[in-house]
Amino acid sequence: MEKTKKRAKIWLCIGLALMLLSGIVVSMVQTGSGSIEMKELKIETDAGYAMSAYLFIPENATAETPAPAVVTSHGYLNNKEMTDANYVELARRGFVVLAIDQPDHGNSDNIENFNIMAPDGVYQGVLALSRLPFVDVERIGITGHSMGGWSCNAAIRADNAAETQLISAVLIHCNDPIFTDDDGNYANLYGSRDVGVIAVEYDEFFHSSTDENGNSLAAPYYMESDNAQSFLYFGTDPTGLEPREAYTYYTEEIDGEEAFHVIYRPPIIHPWSHFSARSETCVIDFFDRAFTSPNPIDSSNQIWQWKEAFNFVGAIGMVIFVVCFGILMVFTPTFSSLRAKELVAPMPVKDGKGKAWFWCSLAVSAIFATVIYIPVLLWGTSLPVNQVESMGLGLWSTFCGLFTILSMVVYYYAYGKKNGFNLRDRGVTMPLKQFGKTIVLALIIVVVSYGCVFVVDYFFNSDFRLWTLAIKTFEVDKVWNLLTYVWLFLVYYIAASVSLNSFNYNTIGKKWWINDAIISLFATIPALVIPWIQYITYYTQKHMMWPASNMHVLWLFPIVLILFGANFTSRYLYRVTKNPYIAGIVNGVIVGIITVINTCTTVM
Repeated sequence: MEKTKKRAKIWLCIGLALMLLSGIVVSMVQTGSGSIEMKELKIETDAGYAMSAYLFIPENATAETPAPAVVTSHGYLNNKEMTDANYVELARRGFVVLAIDQPDHGNSDNIENFNIMAPDGVYQGVLALSRLPFVDVERIGITGHSMGGWSCNAAIRADNAAETQLISAVLIHCNDPIFTDDDGNYANLYGSRDVGVIAVEYDEFFHSSTDENGNSLAAPYYMESDNAQSFLYFGTDPTGLEPREAYTYYTEEIDGEEAFHVIYRPPIIHPWSHFSARSETCVIDFFDRAFTSPNPIDSSNQIWQWKEAFNFVGAIGMVIFVVCFGILMVFTPTFSSLRAKELVAPMPVKDGKGKAWFWCSLAVSAIFATVIYIPVLLWGTSLPVNQVESMGLGLWSTFCGLFTILSMVVYYYAYGKKNGFNLRDRGVTMPLKQFGKTIVLALIIVVVSYGCVFVVDYFFNSDFRLWTLAIKTFEVDKVWNLLTYVWLFLVYYIAASVSLNSFNYNTIGKKWWINDAIISLFATIPALVIPWIQYITYYTQKHMMWPASNMHVLWLFPIVLILFGANFTSRYLYRVTKNPYIAGIVNGVIVGIITVINTCTTVM
């Protein structure tokens, strides 16, 4: 065990080094190696709520030489960090950028009567930018993904009604522009502003249309629709007009000013557009054409991917830290009683029945989790709660956890007990005092490990995000949400850790890590199979298998990495402690944190 302790110290240092490296590189990318000033703000908006935002000020933006500026907005259930490709690339090209948290999201205030169809965060951002001396008020643009596109359209309506118009260009990202006036007639409500739409070919939520028979058509048919053609014809009824094409800038003189409209069509899906060089090329080209970049850089020259890559390096470092910190803690006098006398060895599989129980239990659990996912999510997200995503995913986790517990009980009484399986020997049962220490140690591991995220954020304005998997800081109000929903996740992750280690850690797979990989693969089957079915159908048939549940399918993307990471920490800690509950509690709480801080919180 001394060798294990020594290795844990070395790997703990490696984990810390990876998190530090992550923060340094991400900071360099975000600040252009010091040429861009990055500030985290809380803005008191004209609407009466506090809005969290990042402000990026390139060195070319001064009171003497004001620069063009852009407000960037995330979509529903996300936060400002999700727009990192936009703010990194626009800021390095000389734009002042304000990346906002919409109300009820991120660290902005939760407000009553939040309207997902018309959140006003973008317009409040425009007002904030217009008051900065280093911003050229004649060149303020806005862009928003998904719900952020609705916010952009709401900002246009507010700007039209204002005494002085502030918005000069708008890029709708994975949402629809305004096609008609209040009477339902085709119209150009954008006036003389430059307008673009990133209408990805396989958008799951927007850009739908109908054919001549009234049949609904999904996004792949968007360019053929009257709505898209009317937009490119600046609000004119397109009947009888020659079809216009994507990636072409169509211009028209409006109120004495030349404006352009354009539709971009990258062949990707809605959420991938956050994480796509193709989409980011569209963003860069649009604002360069609308305002002319103060620091021209070809749109193919993009560095935001380095930020994402090193965010992931930080996440890997954090997982390593969780494991090694937990191992080292059981070598302290306080928690030494939780340490096993030697590394736990896998159980031998005695006969064919034992192998059958192993494979069948994994298969049945995977099938159960896959079959119930969509029905449970539809039910959970319909409940009157303040975080529908946390409730839906939490209930699915709970049902999967209860099924895992049931399968362990059936195995124990049907086969394990008769063949020498001992609950105490495998760590399933323990004295109450030991279990109390287990809870305390698990919470210490969570606090110290997640504290590293706050340290990196404090010094580098960075987090450990990879696309939709967001390991980031949070404010105290999220603690109450965590206490509300974390129990739902604990049921699964504790049960999964007991199953993985106490029941299924055996000689199938020969090496312990092969055994772990097999079990992890089966655990991730729902998160792999459901999106495969959804998107293979979409790409081949141009319609989705579950169109009413497309949001729920998207939530599975980060779960693949979460489940693999959870099993990794679980197996390593179990081999040193013979205690499956430490990792189960740690994983449940951390997954609960990740879920409740990266979603929408409504005022009930």
